[in-house]
Amino acid sequence: MERIRLIARALFLFGLFSVSAQQKSFDKALVVPNQRIEKEPKDANNWFQRGRLLAQAGEHEKAAADFSKGLELNPANASAYQARGVERFKLAELKEAIADFDKVVELHPDQGPYHWQRGIAYYYAGDFEKGRKQFESHQTVNPNDVENAVWHFLCVARAKNIDEARKQLISISGDSRVPMKEIHGLFSGSGSEEMVLKAALKASSRGETDPLFYAHLYLGLYEEARGNAKESLDHIRKAVNDYGQSHYMGDVARVHLKLREKPKTN
Repeated sequence: MERIRLIARALFLFGLFSVSAQQKSFDKALVVPNQRIEKEPKDANNWFQRGRLLAQAGEHEKAAADFSKGLELNPANASAYQARGVERFKLAELKEAIADFDKVVELHPDQGPYHWQRGIAYYYAGDFEKGRKQFESHQTVNPNDVENAVWHFLCVARAKNIDEARKQLISISGDSRVPMKEIHGLFSGSGSEEMVLKAALKASSRGETDPLFYAHLYLGLYEEARGNAKESLDHIRKAVNDYGQSHYMGDVARVHLKLREKPKTN
């Protein structure tokens, strides 16, 4: 028992050390951007570069503030609008995020079909018709993506109903990621939750964590489309807490949980 306590204590101290080392490394990385801003505060690029570092460190509010400062100095920087929109989405500031994404497309209309992040923001803002159109547009430039078909389904299901969403479900072939084939089958009505989880668990036995994350994320979204709030949240919590990822869809799951667990006020 004493040996177990010593091991636990060592792991705890190692964790503290790791966090401290990461903080020191981050503080060191900020030295040069801070100096550049102090020396040339009217250079928009200096604010943008520091904002990127803050974003990478998960300092979303501070990053958004730096991008905003840069945009005051250079309001034609589409990359800064995109970056600020991403940070605002992570903060669950949906209207503000959409405004930034819209600005990106305004500045570069040719990028409109590629902007799937805007479609997801539309979904959470409850603007399902705009979301549907965004995912239909994205299909023209990314035809083999099950996720795009699923988000299109979700928008149609929320705007109309599941039966109509199934009728309009976009056919996909060529998405080899596990368990995307099974997820598409579930949404089409030909598959099942069990098939999705079985495929994800098989992949996880090879040491992969992404499949179980995606399985629970999309099972949660499927249950939400069916009106099963409790079952939906159970899956999303597993996606976030048990199989959380650092990529954008990991952020989507965290935002989903933040929005759906937010206490309702009169």
